[in-house]
Parts: sequence; C-alpha cells; structure tokens
Amino acid sequence: MTQTRSDYATILKSALPILDVRAPQEFLKGAIPNSTNLPILDDAEREQVGIEYKQRGNAAAVELGHRLVAGELRDQRIQGWVQFAQENPNAVLTCWRGGKRSELAQAWLTEAGVSIPRLTDGFKAIRQLSLEILAEAKNRKYLVVAGSTGVGKTRFLREYAESVDLEGLANHRGSAFGKLDQPQPTPVTFELALAQRLLQTAQFPFCLIEDESRTIGRLAIPVELYEAMQAAPIVLIEASQEDRVRLTYEDYVRDSDPERLLSALQRIRKRLGEERFNSLEKQLIQANASESEQQHLDWIRHLLVWYYDPMYQYQLAKKQDRIIFRGNADAVHEYLRNWRAQTITSRR
Repeated sequence: MTQTRSDYATILKSALPILDVRAPQEFLKGAIPNSTNLPILDDAEREQVGIEYKQRGNAAAVELGHRLVAGELRDQRIQGWVQFAQENPNAVLTCWRGGKRSELAQAWLTEAGVSIPRLTDGFKAIRQLSLEILAEAKNRKYLVVAGSTGVGKTRFLREYAESVDLEGLANHRGSAFGKLDQPQPTPVTFELALAQRLLQTAQFPFCLIEDESRTIGRLAIPVELYEAMQAAPIVLIEASQEDRVRLTYEDYVRDSDPERLLSALQRIRKRLGEERFNSLEKQLIQANASESEQQHLDWIRHLLVWYYDPMYQYQLAKKQDRIIFRGNADAVHEYLRNWRAQTITSRR
C-alpha cells in the first residue's frame, strides 16, 4: 500500500528527517529543517525534462526522465536513498508538490525493499503551513530579552525551552561582527526553521525572544512577528563593562579569523568616524599580530564605548515604557521563574 503523510504540523514540529528529491537548485532556494537533498533529477536533467514537457507534453517528459536516469545512474541514486532510509527509519520523502518525482522515488525504494512515506502535497504544503504559522505569530504572548552588547542574551535564552533563538536560526550574531563561518540560510529556509521553532514552543504560556532589529545579517524577521516583538514587555539584562568586554571577546573575537575582524571593522568605518576607526584598526592589527588577549580586550572596550553602547542607549530610550524588570542575569532568571508561574496560574 502506498504510504503518504499529510500531518504537516506534526512533521515540521517533530523535525523528522526529510529525504528531498528535488533538484539541487530547488533545494538551495528553500528547504525544510533536517532535510537532505538526494535528487532524482539533477539540475541539467530537470531542465531537459522541463523543455520536453513544454514542447511535447507530460508523457514525453516522463519517458525522457526514465531514459536520463537509467542503468547504473538509477542504481546509484536508489542506493543513496536506501542508505538514507536505513540511517533515518522515521524519514519522510518529498519533492515539490508530492507528484511524479516523489511517487517514482517511493516506487523505486519499494522495489529495493524499503518503505518510506511521502508528503502528500510535498514541500509546497510545508511551506504554506510555515507562512500560516508566521502570519499567526502576532497572536502569541512574547517576552523580549534585551541588553547591551556582551551581556550574554543568546547564552541566557538557550537555557529556556520556550525561547526562540533568532540569531541561531539566521546563522548570524546580529551585528557587524556577527557573521559566522557558514553562510546564512535563504529567506525561505529561515522562515521554515522559524515556523518550526514557533510550533515547538506553542505549548508554553509565553515565548522568550531576543531584542533584535528587523534584519539579522541579510535576513528579515517576518513583519507579523517583528511587530509583536515591538509591542511586547522587556526584561533587561545588565552586566559590568569588564564582564561585557570579556564575553564579547569569547563569543566574537577569540576564535575569529583576523581578516574577518578587520573586514567587520571596515563595515562600520563611516559610523565610527576616521579618527576612531584608525585607532581601532591599529589596535586590532597589533592585537592580531601579538595574539595578546589583553590587547584584544582593550580594543573591544573602545569599540563598546565608541560604537555599540551609544547605539544601544539610543534604541533603549525608545523602549523605556516596555521594560518590566532589569538586573543581572541571575536576577532576571529569578524574575522569570516568578513571572512564568504567574502567567501559568492566570491561564487556568
């Protein structure tokens, strides 16, 4: 019996392994979290089949597809799927719309003795679900975690099951120095991962989320969620300057490539002004050359005072009426324990 699944919310929330048989170019534009791309047609083959479909119709296109993927090539692709299915026994198969490609891949796998369900309406259905989840994000209850650079907001959030780590999902730490080794996901992939996380936190009475600008690197927070964040109450984490300098060094500088640090500094040159930029550049070059931790701490301190802190204070001044608590990380943890208990009680 042909196995299909249309419980899209369960599949997305559970982060099931996804065997995606779309062409690589399709996959790169957007993918469900925890997906692996093992295409039934590569990009060139898909293009040829598409041309055949336009010129001669569906039957001719299907026939061409079978000719292109035959013999040893067909066996290789099936073996890749078999290995994936064996390593991921709870996997689900998909193509774009749950049509010919995933049907054929499923049939070939069945011939090879492997049973794997496919998404009834494919990737497109999960994508549509993600858009619906994001559109409803405005109806959730949020608590925004704010604080100046170096207070450890991301570390703080990761201690809570009800948190949404926007920077983690965007693969960017949200500043000029926030670019990571791996590229950011595409907007579609980011939105799918965000929708998944919102599903995974839906059972909690509120959602903890970091105070962010609308953009994180080159990605944008969906407007419904961003507007809800802008109206939500704020808890403010505070820390000493020395603690902030130390954490900034650990999170952004210690393991970073020296050229990347210089490139990041270059991106904020105009905002710093030439005098301060030249000073920081000189300090950074010297710190990189000497590999001196103390010299790194010195230029980071100047960067916070000259650049990040004034920008943060300007933004914070517009949010004062939303701050419901402020204190060091331990105090905010204690406040949240009480706030969580009160919120749960009020829902009963």
